[in-house]
Amino acid sequence: MRISTAYDAVVVGARCAGAATAMLLARRGMRVLVLDRGQYGTDTLSTHALMRGGVLQLARWGVLPALVKRGTPPVRTTTFHYGEEAIEVAIKPGSGIDALYAPRRTLLDSVLVDTAREAGVEVRYGMTLADLRHDGEGRVIGAVALDAEGRLNEFSTGLVIGADGIGSAVARLARAEVTDQAQHASATVFGYFAGIPDTGYHWHYSEGASVGRIPTNGGRTCVFVSVSPARYRARILKDREAGFHAVLREVSPALARQVVTAPLDGSLLAFAGRRGFLRQAHGPGWALVGDAGYFKDPITAHGITDALRDAELLADAAVQGTRSAFARYQATRDALSRPLLDVTDAIAAYDWDLQQVKSLHKVLSQAMKREVEYMLARDAGLAATQEAA
Repeated sequence: MRISTAYDAVVVGARCAGAATAMLLARRGMRVLVLDRGQYGTDTLSTHALMRGGVLQLARWGVLPALVKRGTPPVRTTTFHYGEEAIEVAIKPGSGIDALYAPRRTLLDSVLVDTAREAGVEVRYGMTLADLRHDGEGRVIGAVALDAEGRLNEFSTGLVIGADGIGSAVARLARAEVTDQAQHASATVFGYFAGIPDTGYHWHYSEGASVGRIPTNGGRTCVFVSVSPARYRARILKDREAGFHAVLREVSPALARQVVTAPLDGSLLAFAGRRGFLRQAHGPGWALVGDAGYFKDPITAHGITDALRDAELLADAAVQGTRSAFARYQATRDALSRPLLDVTDAIAAYDWDLQQVKSLHKVLSQAMKREVEYMLARDAGLAATQEAA
């Protein structure tokens, strides 16, 4: 086994949550190592869509200009379609934000990793977490990872952060408890199509199904269909392409006509669904961020925004390093997340009619506004503290 020098923090996972957390820790003087079992710049299943809170975070950190420069299209309208009714919502400029964005994960994650490296973070790919090391009192004091050559590498650290997704190895090895469990899950099939006009985000709803279009990089549009797992098994599982187009025709015939003639990059991808959850966010020497600690159904396209929000909450706690600071991290994360988790779970049930889902979207909008208000109030509080100092 190879023994490495000590780090202030070892982050497992180099996607948006892990890379952002590592970057923020390094900017505040910590020595940080990131381990990821994959490779730099690879894709992952994602809705891509950033809501205002996520764009705000990227702008505050100085990351947004790189995404814009590399061709991520601005989104200035969001249109909700309830059957034949269409409600267009303009993105109001505010707090330095005049548009939303939906970068491909190949771009977003790699830009965040580049920014983390610029801050001094060490990033190692091809490293799979194998175990956690504990002291005599049960506190995590290190991580053991298997490299691409099959060698075990041990890293000593004061904090292991799990940013390794829904099936987090850190959560499993730390025995993090599930504190909240959603009751429903939707199944999603999506693909990237060329030549579809960019007219902002579009979310379409009919009873029992929804579809959407999200403009992203390279002139491509992510088009998805979402249904209950039972309907997915009955109508899509055996023939993904036919089922995808059938749901599109049912929910939005106009979008279906555009998609049927649009070139598809690669093949259609599927996420069969998993119920959302909140996990215990921290313990002695470990913490969770992103989908490792909090996951909700992708139907509300809010996962990346919450991951970027929580990256900063966790970085604050890690820099302070006290038990009370980590307790505040979990309490704040949970207070902001539970309303989003609950309304997302209600939408993912697919037991609503169009008036009911419209009401659920109003609840979702209020939860997102509270999240942004928290971020802005936090900024105002930090600015006031700095002026007083």
